[in-house]
Amino acid sequence: MSLSYGRIFAYVYNKKWTEYIEKVGPFILDFYSNKPISKKNKKVLDLCCGTGQLASLFLENGYSVTGIDLSGDMLHYAKENNKNYIEKSQAEFIKGNAADFSLKKKFGLVVSTYDSLNHLENEKSLTKCFQTVYKVLAKNGYLIFDLNTRAGLKKNWRKKSFIDDEEMVIKIQGSFNIKENKGSTSISGFIRKKDGSYEKFSEVIFNKCFEMDKVKKLLNKAKFQDIYFAKIEDLLNSIENPEKENRVFIIAKK
Repeated sequence: MSLSYGRIFAYVYNKKWTEYIEKVGPFILDFYSNKPISKKNKKVLDLCCGTGQLASLFLENGYSVTGIDLSGDMLHYAKENNKNYIEKSQAEFIKGNAADFSLKKKFGLVVSTYDSLNHLENEKSLTKCFQTVYKVLAKNGYLIFDLNTRAGLKKNWRKKSFIDDEEMVIKIQGSFNIKENKGSTSISGFIRKKDGSYEKFSEVIFNKCFEMDKVKKLLNKAKFQDIYFAKIEDLLNSIENPEKENRVFIIAKK
């Protein structure tokens, strides 16, 4: 992964872009909390944890959480948002690559949200991620992650939007490259500083499109079982044609 997700982007994300996690988090918590393994294994790995909102939800419900993210600036907010749990040794946040990390713990759940794995450059990186996750999962543990589909990238990553308030002025412009099978979003603007002046920033985010059939094959290759695609509102039941959805959740078991 080659994302920067710098200081100002992390600030904006923590302020403006946590609604998605607040929406999907309870469904993931409910899914795992009703699995037998959750009674024996309270350890959760939040892969690409961002600013730590999903971690907060699991921590508030009695789980211990390890968060991994490539951006030190995102981790700064994850630590700030969960500092009480860090002090109680219930949480830790580590800088690392989703496709190449090593942990001694065995987790009952590994979860990655907000199309984080779409940021991996290619199928080789995605395969390595699955293999790495498999190693840190406990027996009968679950991997849950979401991906933007090709349909979703073509539809949603070609849009333009703005944020304009007292704190910031930001333009968000997306595109989808059919030839490269990749979406990109340019985020640029100004952030109001404490002294009233403004600081300029710019960031570009990429989303690689992975075919859902191929994703399932790569999970099988990594030895996962019971693999299926679902909508967030119903993680227990599979959907027949995930490519028709804009975003899908993938559930796999060790």
